This record gives sequence, C-alpha cells and structure tokens, in this order.
Amino acid sequence: MTDSMTLDDDRAVRCVVDVDGVPMSALVRDVADPRAVIVALHGGGATARYFHHPGQPRSSLLNAGAALGFTVVALDRPGYGGSGPDGAHLASPRRRTELAYGALERLLGTGGRGAGLFVLAHSAGCELALRMAGDGHGWNLLGLELSGTGLRYHPLAEDILGNGEPGKRPSGLRSLLWHPPRLYPGGVALGLRFAGASPGYEGEVVAHWTERDFPALAARVRVPVHFTVADHEVIWRNDAGAVAALFTASPRVVTHEMTESGHNLSVGRSALAYHLRILSFVEECVLAGQG
Repeated sequence: MTDSMTLDDDRAVRCVVDVDGVPMSALVRDVADPRAVIVALHGGGATARYFHHPGQPRSSLLNAGAALGFTVVALDRPGYGGSGPDGAHLASPRRRTELAYGALERLLGTGGRGAGLFVLAHSAGCELALRMAGDGHGWNLLGLELSGTGLRYHPLAEDILGNGEPGKRPSGLRSLLWHPPRLYPGGVALGLRFAGASPGYEGEVVAHWTERDFPALAARVRVPVHFTVADHEVIWRNDAGAVAALFTASPRVVTHEMTESGHNLSVGRSALAYHLRILSFVEECVLAGQG
C-alpha cells in the first residue's frame, strides 16, 4: 500500500505497447486505487528516464508520486524510445497526440485512474502537453505543469542559438542546459543516462514555438495550469507573468520560481522539492474536481 512506500522503493516498470503499429514505451509506477494519473513528458534529447534517473531514487517523480498515492507514467514521447525508428513519420501533431493518448489507454488498461489525468511536461515536452490539453481524448483532464520553456530566449541562449547550423545542436548549448553544475548530483549532469536522439520533427516544433504555437495552444487550455521557472535558468528568460497571460481560458494559473535550480528541474538537487510542490498542486486539482 502507498502508506508503507518510501522514496527508495523502486517498482517502476518499463513497458512497450503497440499503438496502431507504433511501439510506444514508458516507465510506469502504478498504485492501487490512485488519487489520479500523472503523465510526465520529457524534453528534447532525453527519454522517460529523466523522471526516474538510475541511482537517484529521491529525485524520482515516479517514486514521489507513488508514495503519495498517484500512478505515474513517464512516457517516451513519439519519436523517442520504442517509437524512435518511426520518428520520420511523426511530423503530424495530431498523430503524436493520438499516439500519446493511445499509449496511456493501453498502458493503464482496466487499472484505476482516480480523478483523472494530470500532465506534467518539461522543455520541448510542453508542446505535446498543450496539444493533449486541447484535445482531451475523452479523459478528465485535471491540470497541467509546464517548466523549462518560455516566450523569449535568455541572452546567453540567443547568442548560441543564433550561431548554430540548421539541424545541428549549437556548440555551447549543452553547457547552458546544465548550468550551473553545482546544482546537479554527481553522475547526473549532461544527462548521459537518459539521453535520446531527437526526431527530425522537433526542429519544426522549435522554429514555431514562441511566436505561433505556444500562444495559440495555451489559449485553448481550460484547466488549471502551474508554470515553474528555475532561478538559474539560462535557456529562457524569467517571464512567468507573460507566460501566465497566455492562458486566457484557464480558471487558475499559478507561477513559481524554483530556488537553487537549473533548467533540468527533475534531476537537480532540488528535484524532490520541485516534485512535492507539483504533487501538492495535483492534489489541489483533484480536490477542486470533487467540489
């Protein structure tokens, strides 16, 4: 039972399911009679292991969520993990959204779903999260958590991204993603144990994110939104107020600056504090739905 679980409990299972001929993979940590289901979407160049880093049980979103009674599914986004070989055929945003929801249906099967679905996304994963929120796909969507994104690049990132070659990761970007190193445990920085090759469609996603897709997709969200920015973020400017203003149809938008944190919130030294804050927000969304 969840009452006896600890953060060192490692019962996450890697699963692969077939969704219309595409193998979709995920790390799943389920509990009996969950309060809700949390689906976690990793950023670019990563995999589901971002939320359950080997050897770092206290930083695991899956462990923390299960300890508080939530089933957590860390999904390898379309084009990553099991669906990596199909990445070239996943340029359609609708297709990616359908694959994500289809994977959830098959992964959870007849298991408990509690009050509904909460979507947590990091960096490039925010694009899929917003598309899932706009679709719904028959799920009771409780809310969203977004982090590692924004509307304007930090000046340091602008300089690096402006000098990059099309289709290639700009030199120096990795150091910004892991700035400053002291905020990450040894063996975690650079993300070598959860790295994944980015599918080609992500170049298009990045190109249209700030000016076209983010504002348009955010305006369609009709559930509570939590937006987190790290105080040492150097990919995006800290413009939480401007981001919050995009969610014109949301009944509640909460912003928070996470102290002593860098871009990769879920694997930093503050990961447990971050996850507990978001799990508290999820619980609030569950209670609001019961009112």
